Amino acid sequence: MMNLAERHQLILSRLQRDQYINVVDLCKELKVSSVTIRKDLKLLEDKSLLFRTHGGATMNNPYTVDRPVNEKEKIQSSEKNKIGAAAAELLNDNDSIVIASGTTVLYFAKNIQPAANLTVVTSALNVALELMREPSIEVIQLGGILRKSSSSVTGSYAEQVLGDFYFNKLFLGVDGIDLDFGLTTTNAMEAHLNRKMISASQKTIVLADSSKFGKRGFGKICGLEEIDHIITDKGISEQIVKHLEGLGVTVTIV
Repeated sequence: MMNLAERHQLILSRLQRDQYINVVDLCKELKVSSVTIRKDLKLLEDKSLLFRTHGGATMNNPYTVDRPVNEKEKIQSSEKNKIGAAAAELLNDNDSIVIASGTTVLYFAKNIQPAANLTVVTSALNVALELMREPSIEVIQLGGILRKSSSSVTGSYAEQVLGDFYFNKLFLGVDGIDLDFGLTTTNAMEAHLNRKMISASQKTIVLADSSKFGKRGFGKICGLEEIDHIITDKGISEQIVKHLEGLGVTVTIV
């Protein structure tokens, strides 16, 4: 059986390789109890070597903070553009879609080509302005309380209007994807609006660069089992991909 130092070394090496580790998996591999593993993780967190999460640990700070949209747009911009281009390929003529807020979905909007009878409902002002350039795309802008940091609207009025529609696809941006907690955003009202969008959509497609995995925001949107497809970049770990596919989620890596 490994001693304390050897266990800690193995835990850190697994984290370096996989970005995220699960308590149950460590118990099986090291043949020790969950109490022992949780103590190990706490000791390593106290030394600022990892961050504990529900059911595991990550090397990245899992807690997201709200940032202005023009600041977030510059982060992982190349990856976000590739994700947006891949998402645009999923569109078909006569689709009725809803686009949530976020910088990655803005890149998606920038990549949308003219389509026959494409109808777009969105909570994001910057997305609506981007799609105004295409006369073949009908754009319906939701109204409500304006969140300046995300250039989008939230609130009961936007939620009420969503009740009048049903969509082929939802294209959803998020601030965090936690394997246990699910999809999150930094704003509780926005999370609630996103849940309404999921309920009104046949298929939910999440657009998220790899930096969003292992992160957790204040407002929970939904569990991973409620989404259909994630488009992300090559920075995602193989372990996370396997976990998502095990839940029936299609993963596209660009």
